[in-house]
Amino acid sequence: MLRLDCLKAIYPELENCLAVTIMGATAAELQSLGHRPNFFYLQHAMGLASSTGLGLALSLPEQKIIVLDGDGSILMNLGSLSTMARYRPANLVHVVFDNESLLSVGGFPTATGKGTDLEGIARASGIPKALTVRTVEDFGTAVKEALARSQLTTIVAKVEATGPSGYVTDLSLLENRFQFRRYIQSLKRPGS
Repeated sequence: MLRLDCLKAIYPELENCLAVTIMGATAAELQSLGHRPNFFYLQHAMGLASSTGLGLALSLPEQKIIVLDGDGSILMNLGSLSTMARYRPANLVHVVFDNESLLSVGGFPTATGKGTDLEGIARASGIPKALTVRTVEDFGTAVKEALARSQLTTIVAKVEATGPSGYVTDLSLLENRFQFRRYIQSLKRPGS
């Protein structure tokens, strides 16, 4: 399955979430579907999307947070899985697109291509709900169900190692930061 098809399947659900993406292909593909002010593209911070999502989930407990991560990125920061499990924010959905490669930086293979099981690591870390999906239909269903329930969830989506023809986006990363911050501020009510 293609990551872009997965993103298309859940794009409508992202309207009411804060969405944090990793660098490269995931960010470029999500933006190609149409940028929204509640999307934060974590370019130049490989491995930190899960940590950023956790921080947002803990500070905004009434807001659904979805992290669109990758296998190479989460492998660089496996400790974030145990930290997420420790705090168990019920409003956090962690998606890991596993293409068994570092596609955005040259396509080098990752450990998941040689047997590393991210779902198993998430479970062993204490994530209450962890699953692996292999079809767009199962992916869409898993994300919708995770967003509807109040339980920390990690969804590993096995995708092909293909991406966009280019990784350049037309949105300034600095402007994205400011826009995302303004969006979060608009969520907060006076006196809260």
